Amino acid sequence: MYIEKFMERGAEFLGCKYPIMCGAMTWVSDARLVTAIGRVGGFGLLAGGNAPVEALEAEIQKTREMSDNPFGVNLITVAPNYKAQLAMILNAGCEVVVFAGSIPKAKEIEQVKKTGAKVVCFAPTEALAYKMVTYGADALVLEGSEAGGHIGPVSLTVLLQQILFKIDKVPIFVAGGIATGKMMAHMLAMGAAGVQLGTRFVMSKECTAHYKFKEQFIKAKARDAIATPAFDSRLPVIPVRALKNEGTNVFAKLQLDLIQKLESSQIDRDDAQYEVERFWMGALRNAVVDGDVTNGSLMAGQAVGLVDEIMPIEEIMFELINEGDQALAEVKKQLCNCD
Repeated sequence: MYIEKFMERGAEFLGCKYPIMCGAMTWVSDARLVTAIGRVGGFGLLAGGNAPVEALEAEIQKTREMSDNPFGVNLITVAPNYKAQLAMILNAGCEVVVFAGSIPKAKEIEQVKKTGAKVVCFAPTEALAYKMVTYGADALVLEGSEAGGHIGPVSLTVLLQQILFKIDKVPIFVAGGIATGKMMAHMLAMGAAGVQLGTRFVMSKECTAHYKFKEQFIKAKARDAIATPAFDSRLPVIPVRALKNEGTNVFAKLQLDLIQKLESSQIDRDDAQYEVERFWMGALRNAVVDGDVTNGSLMAGQAVGLVDEIMPIEEIMFELINEGDQALAEVKKQLCNCD
């Protein structure tokens, strides 16, 4: 297959057949989904979210018991339980650790690498990409603002030109708005080591998200996945892309309330940011686990406009690989016909 040649670097780095990562989605990326991804040759990421240390540790052990395939663990650096999770990870024998949410400290990256794990960092801007490489990141994920959940400020098409085309020192995976094998193939042809998909894998039979949550994805169009606004620089929240519902309005009111508390010194900035993260963790659980699609958080990328069917993971992977291979074969044919 043509596509396997373009996947070699990413596959070797991750230790899997296909460098197709399933994004770490809180309350979604559990042992069952991660294991299913691994069984078809992809690479799953357990979502640390704001899970209690004992719960995350148990999920790691459960994943190992279910399969021998490699997988990674994603830690959100702005989550209230982040430091406790990191301390546990240093003794968990993980193969790959992904830092997300914000910028990890160089010391934290060094601590994880000393355990023998590979470190992957998100690079939402050009400056941060170079900083993460300097800090010792073994690979980067360029996630464009088209993605779901916590997002950066720059679209993937711009990040490709700023970072993918310039940095070759470490493998670079790309994410945000990718849902088809054809798009994946073109990302690989441009130099990406692999891709990360989230929204597409929510729409898998193995994903344990509530059926009402998935129904909203089926109904949604790309424009329905909107990013939350930031009202005041004193409360520097990370934007979240989700389907608009009453929960979106509640979050707006929470921001205004926290800003007022900051003004009156009832709360400091760190605690205010923690309140924001606590809101999202709880709201997301309400939607994913309990099926409250009115008040809960419907985190989704703009790729939600490209998915309208729930499929087994095996069929999703087959479609991605074969569609991607056909796309590259067509590119080769077109190039061979050039004078």
